[in-house]
Amino acid sequence: MVMVPATNPKILVVDDDYGVRNLIYRFLSRKYHIESAADGKTALSLFEQFNPELVILDWNLPDTTGYNLCQEMQRRTNVLVMILTSRTDEADKIKILAAGADDFITKPFSLAEVELRIQALLRRVRTINPSTTQRLVFHQLAINPDGREVTLNDKPLSLTALEFNILHFLASHPGQAWSRPQLIQKIWGCDYVGDGRVVDVHIGQLRKKMEVDTNVPEYIKTVRGYGYKFEPPENGTVLK
Repeated sequence: MVMVPATNPKILVVDDDYGVRNLIYRFLSRKYHIESAADGKTALSLFEQFNPELVILDWNLPDTTGYNLCQEMQRRTNVLVMILTSRTDEADKIKILAAGADDFITKPFSLAEVELRIQALLRRVRTINPSTTQRLVFHQLAINPDGREVTLNDKPLSLTALEFNILHFLASHPGQAWSRPQLIQKIWGCDYVGDGRVVDVHIGQLRKKMEVDTNVPEYIKTVRGYGYKFEPPENGTVLK
């Protein structure tokens, strides 16, 4: 039996296929503290007790969907989530990213690829908590990094961990344009090896939640042929 140091990361594996679940469990147990579950109810119970840094989550479960479970877990903590899926359609991939997943792997996959993706994701933990503690206020939009809370017109916005990170980063540099590769490096980390369309997907989700008209956004502007920028209203202020 391999003794894993207590400081090594904790990973929760959720898949109703025993063969897949057991294979990943045994492989990762060499380096990480692992728990596993075959359904959503058991997964949420283990999630509360185990408090993992990363969840490897099957998209299809017998009692819930990977979409719902991913969002529920990320509402509770800023956990990293990697989705396992057999779906290859473009629309399905976008839906997985829109759920707030940090990465996904299409079945069948190699264990070497799983390990590579995990290592890249865990190196991103440093980006989950914003470095600045300034409260940002732009007209009716307020961003509180300490509580990771956003309000718009005095109403709270329900954002995923990634959506908050993107908004906070852009709002911390008002008026500055960022390319998609720059945003991937700043938000996802330079080790990110997943789908490069994550920026567009999450910007789209943010706009749906905070813009009156997503075709004419007030806050997050598209810089054509380049990327995005946060354009604050003229009376926006920054408070500590």
